[in-house]
Amino acid sequence: MISLKIRVAHSPDSDDAFMFYALANKKFDTADIEFENLLSDIETLNQKALKGEYEVSAISIHAYPYISDKYQMLASGASMGDGYGPMLVSTKPHKIDEINDLKIAIPGKRTSAFLALSIFAGTFEYEVVPFDQIIDNVLSRKYDAGLIIHEGQLTYEKSGLHCIVDLGDWFKKKFALPLPLGGNVIRRDLPSDVKRRVAFYLRESIAYSLGHRDEALQYALGFARGMKTNLADKFVGMYVNDWTLDYGKKGKEAIQLFLDLAFERDLLPARCTAEFVETPEKL
Repeated sequence: MISLKIRVAHSPDSDDAFMFYALANKKFDTADIEFENLLSDIETLNQKALKGEYEVSAISIHAYPYISDKYQMLASGASMGDGYGPMLVSTKPHKIDEINDLKIAIPGKRTSAFLALSIFAGTFEYEVVPFDQIIDNVLSRKYDAGLIIHEGQLTYEKSGLHCIVDLGDWFKKKFALPLPLGGNVIRRDLPSDVKRRVAFYLRESIAYSLGHRDEALQYALGFARGMKTNLADKFVGMYVNDWTLDYGKKGKEAIQLFLDLAFERDLLPARCTAEFVETPEKL
């Protein structure tokens, strides 16, 4: 008998679809908890999290300080750029010290990509553009450069664009840590036992997909926006991996450093400590 419904909101992207495949398709028993998957772009999810709309939501790590009064982090579900990540691209091979003079298309003000670029470069002129329109807008010269996320990181070169900086590569070289981009959060007002059980089932969903990769990838291809199987497989592998199963000590350290750097550069209104609901080994 179902006694509790948990809404899980995430982006309609192949990596999230892969991650939540088992939950969405009821591949294992979740007892009296029913999970409902809801899809929305990450900037919308960040905004809805400000109101505490969903019990569980994917968010940008950048958004966490603004919603930490309503949500805690879950220890699984991370999207970490381990030596790779959002890229600033342009039609010309600009130098790093030219970034502040460029008009840049960004995918959202609360995205981790925007925060990472702000930590790296300081202030610059920007406009928010839907992430899947950024490359076309750069190619048309409406913007001098574009901050690209998702599959654009794998396809920009085919469009003839140049990478000015790969922010995940920069972060790894400078701090010897992966760049934290996205994560899952759970509402604080849920009972503690419910939060622990939800954390367990979400990790089980990720583990199922990693253990049934071909099956889960076929499902994820329906969310891959035209990517071929090999490209989608590469993209999913970049953002659903051991970091996704559990942040671990290094992953949590990376999140805290990211938030601390942002606060120290006056990019956040207050210092924020990431608070986690730990995932039990078994129920």
